[in-house]
Amino acid sequence: MQIAIVLYPGFTALDFIGPYEVLRWLPDARVRFLWHEPGPITADSGVLVVAATHSFDETPSPDVILVPGGMTTTEHARDEKLLAWVRRAHSTATWTASVCSGSIILAAAGLLSGKRATSHWMALPALKAFGVTTIADERIVVSGDIVTCAGVSAGIDLGLWLAGRIGGEHRAKVIQLSLEYDPQPPFDSGHMSKASAKTKAAASALMAKDLATPSQLKAGALLLWDRAIGAARSRRG
Repeated sequence: MQIAIVLYPGFTALDFIGPYEVLRWLPDARVRFLWHEPGPITADSGVLVVAATHSFDETPSPDVILVPGGMTTTEHARDEKLLAWVRRAHSTATWTASVCSGSIILAAAGLLSGKRATSHWMALPALKAFGVTTIADERIVVSGDIVTCAGVSAGIDLGLWLAGRIGGEHRAKVIQLSLEYDPQPPFDSGHMSKASAKTKAAASALMAKDLATPSQLKAGALLLWDRAIGAARSRRG
């Protein structure tokens, strides 16, 4: 079973590391990290570097596709080669999944129009602009053979969900115990419905430091412009 995890400059590490650590324990799992070409890819921290093992062209029909999020998602959601690969690979894949803002890339590829999906709470407005029915209060959202999950740490839950569907509930439980995944956080502020107004404001400001840079604001504006032009052309036939 071939599992293709997309990497791109500016990805968030836990978005892919979490589900990777789960899925790699499935029987016959063959994991590939993909980008335009093999080589080092730097995470959004600017410090962690992970190697893409294969190119998109070398991986035309994986069984499972996983797209992580990151601070540069809107920029890469305009990458036509990436989007074309997602469309083609999805047509033959058993499961197509995203973590965090990776769902914006799926939406930009046209896979989520009219479907239910989720993302990081800060990315939900952008996701909604693609005609997606955004779900803010579910950690994992299933729409046929497409599975999206909430932000960052939710990727571990997504990995276990996929493991259960692919390898069976028993195998998924074995993997969960092997990873000793039994979250008991010391604070109960991991969802917008639980966090205080002060915590929400501080978290928004913290993330805005990376998301509100000139390059990312430009990428977001261009992405929405592309969407608006596409919608106008569709209406005109």
